[in-house]
Amino acid sequence: MDSTDRQVLAALTRWSSSGHRVALITVARTWGSAPRPAGAWMALRDDGVVAGSVSGGCIEDDLISRMRAGEFAGDRPLTLVYGVSRAQAARFGLPCGGTLELVIEPRPDLSLLAQIEQSVAAGRLVARTLEVASGRCSVDEATPDEDTRWDGKLLRTVHGPARRLLIIGAGEISRHLAEIAQALDYSVSVCDPRQEYRDQWDLPRAPLVEGMPDDVVVAMQPDPHTAIVALTHDPKLDDLALLEALNSPAFYVGALGSRRNDAARRERLRQHFDLDAAALGRLHGPVGLPIGSRTAAEIAVSIIAEMVAVRHGIVLRSSADQRAEASPMAGGDAMLYPGE
Repeated sequence: MDSTDRQVLAALTRWSSSGHRVALITVARTWGSAPRPAGAWMALRDDGVVAGSVSGGCIEDDLISRMRAGEFAGDRPLTLVYGVSRAQAARFGLPCGGTLELVIEPRPDLSLLAQIEQSVAAGRLVARTLEVASGRCSVDEATPDEDTRWDGKLLRTVHGPARRLLIIGAGEISRHLAEIAQALDYSVSVCDPRQEYRDQWDLPRAPLVEGMPDDVVVAMQPDPHTAIVALTHDPKLDDLALLEALNSPAFYVGALGSRRNDAARRERLRQHFDLDAAALGRLHGPVGLPIGSRTAAEIAVSIIAEMVAVRHGIVLRSSADQRAEASPMAGGDAMLYPGE
């Protein structure tokens, strides 16, 4: 559950406690270049105050007008579609003919929403199922591979703990990577058994985890919402952790190093740890997109950019292929490890 959804839940509870009529609005389905993904939430108060968003633009203005006009004063959920025609898409500022289908709940069950919030806080993955015709709603356990589902009658949205990022190494790149990842709602932890690096780590929201990196990877039980990035450039620390990560369901596994170091790393993992081609093919290395990054902060940006692309299912060419087409100075590690 991202920070926006948490803000929506808090707003619904606060406004309802103050005597306001509230509505919960969910993006049920999108077509084309929709501004917000399916499952995104928005809270709307009877006087037009908004928390969260469904488009970040004119659709919110229309929903506010409808709320003030009393269109959402009933007891049962209803649906609205924006952007079907070219004229409507232009009117509501939807890009490239994008279309949004929304489900509006004029009287959401706040006790069930509180249950979702408590489950997520406890680290559980849950799903909320709404029957639009009756307004009946339920919450149950969800599986990691589930996503928002909508068939015109039932809306099922999945809510779980924040995406997780484990950074191996507590150096300068790690600091920037942790801060950017937190802005993207990742729960970040850092592992580095080297005392000289541990002593200077001071990001309280990205706590240091005790133990060797491979043991930490195993203990955290990576799931499809987990990313693991090895940044020590030390085979003694990175290799075993990468072995565990590549054999896990983690959606992203990356490792810092030059092309030469990456090739040597892959050969070690293949020869000494018997990793097959499929597992090695999951390794993003050299880590990050080749955006010409030269500083630690820029390298962190390149890593996050690649993580975002992978999470959204964007098919990327291999890092080696991309870097081969880039300038000789492109790629995060070209400046860090010249000549390798």
